[in-house]
Amino acid sequence: MNTTQQTLLPAYDHRPGTGPTLVFLHYWGGSARTWGLVVDRLAGRDVLTVDFRGWSRSSALPGPYTLGQLADDTLAVLADAGVTDYVLVGHSMGGKVAQLVAATRPAGLRGIVLVGSGPAKPAAQVTPEYQEALSHAYDSAESVAEARDHVLTATELPAPVKAQIVTDSRTVTDAARTEWPQRGIAQDITEHTRMVSVPALVVAGEHDQVEPVGVLRDNLVPYLSQADFVVVPHTGHLIPLEAPADLVDAITTFAPAA
Repeated sequence: MNTTQQTLLPAYDHRPGTGPTLVFLHYWGGSARTWGLVVDRLAGRDVLTVDFRGWSRSSALPGPYTLGQLADDTLAVLADAGVTDYVLVGHSMGGKVAQLVAATRPAGLRGIVLVGSGPAKPAAQVTPEYQEALSHAYDSAESVAEARDHVLTATELPAPVKAQIVTDSRTVTDAARTEWPQRGIAQDITEHTRMVSVPALVVAGEHDQVEPVGVLRDNLVPYLSQADFVVVPHTGHLIPLEAPADLVDAITTFAPAA
């Protein structure tokens, strides 16, 4: 791959270990480090984390920032990293990207784990009014903190984690920040999700206000041909930060080391 192409790739971290590789895709507002508490509990595993185009270390990359572009970027990162045997783990927006990647039936994909994922069929609550309000959730550090404490989480987080959420939600280009609430969240991808041919695990947070248990059960699971469904007790939407140990248990049960 030439230098020009490499500079257009999203930033990613690849820690070699036992496969299959666990490939982590973050939520709208997150970054590769959203998965830090999860990755720390996966000693010895081959793991790859990505900063989506427009976010964190990838914030200088040009658009578009559509779900389709993020899916293409994910496949490009996998090729660049030489990953050929893997499971996608997508959180929220990252889960919707994972569905699009899996729909292309790429060689080497063993399964997908969809964590508080954007559903294949948009929920009834996703109205133009909802989208407009959501598009302003990360307008300031104060608005991020408000969303974090009253919408995104159902548990008390340590101060450094709370600060990380604010920083990550603000380290983004404007066009990437608004793409999800204005378009991505309302995109119906059911025809793509029906194309997913690998096993899937859908992980819901018991008290998730963003992608509630019922929405994932009704608007995501039916479109997957092979899906298990797990509810993590007590947690809200930020499952990787609120319940990393429970999430690791679910992931490693679904995708044990070879």
